[in-house]
Amino acid sequence: MKLATLNDGTRDGKLIVVSKDITRYCAADNIAPTLQYALDNWAEIAPKLEVLYRDVEHQAVPCERFHEREAHSPLPRAYQWADGSAYINHVELVRKARGAEVPESFYHDPLMYQGGSDDFLPPRADIPLKDTAWGCDMEGEIACIVDDVPMGTTPEQAAKHIKLLMLVNDVSLRGLIPGELAKGFGFFQSKPATAFSPVAVTPDELGDAWKDSVIHRPLMVDYNGEPFGRANVGQDATFSLADLVAHAAKTRNLGAGAIIGSGTISNQDADGGPGRPVAEGGAGYSCIAEIRMIETIAQGEAKTRFMAPGDRVAIWMEDEEGHSIFGKIEQQVVQI
Repeated sequence: MKLATLNDGTRDGKLIVVSKDITRYCAADNIAPTLQYALDNWAEIAPKLEVLYRDVEHQAVPCERFHEREAHSPLPRAYQWADGSAYINHVELVRKARGAEVPESFYHDPLMYQGGSDDFLPPRADIPLKDTAWGCDMEGEIACIVDDVPMGTTPEQAAKHIKLLMLVNDVSLRGLIPGELAKGFGFFQSKPATAFSPVAVTPDELGDAWKDSVIHRPLMVDYNGEPFGRANVGQDATFSLADLVAHAAKTRNLGAGAIIGSGTISNQDADGGPGRPVAEGGAGYSCIAEIRMIETIAQGEAKTRFMAPGDRVAIWMEDEEGHSIFGKIEQQVVQI
């Protein structure tokens, strides 16, 4: 099924069930007032939402037109947002650009940081930027929402706790990252508010494209109206979402509604190289930092600038028939 949260002016919005083609919706607040409430009581609530989803599909209940611009993040705020780095190609490029080797542990022990979860951006909201020197960048990713995950859960067990999937724009301020990492205590100011897709979907909606806790479809990223990234999420993934959930739960319980991200989707080129732009027949990039890394490695310096006021990014995913699965994240950078 497909779920979303209408931005009705309240802090947590109103839960709705959205049609498969993302054109219609029916309010679900008589079943669960918010998505967080549904996740807190998933075993009881999910079957009722499934019935409503079938009724929406069969047009057996009154529906209204779904406008993606009226949606908030499926979870406007969450108890937990932790982002991993499942694509080692991205990590290798980052470190190679600054002359550092990738530690062997990175290939079996995921990187992960804890992001701010008290204030997510709606999928069509502007990205506020105070200073272009901060190096504003998009990061196209996927993420899962889990129910209650006990500490010590294995990847095999973790797969059963993945209840919903979303797309992500994990905005990064690249100019602030080096100074924060140099303190030896991780990201904070360099990771502002994140945006998620208008719609969250249950894994069964993906059919054969959901396998081994990885989505096997390209993530579409356009930058200023031009194709920028078409990396396949199922390619070059060192870790699955279940691996990342298990990693996050190694020493703590994860509460229902926790969001775990994949990190930037990144593909190698067909010849094993770092990747080529879409315009040159490659899979492109899901963030600007990656093309800047490749420029630095090849030319000694980066040529592509980071985002500035007026720049626009769109992130979405299509099924085999070319229909949008999650709706579209569509944002513009604005000066504040």
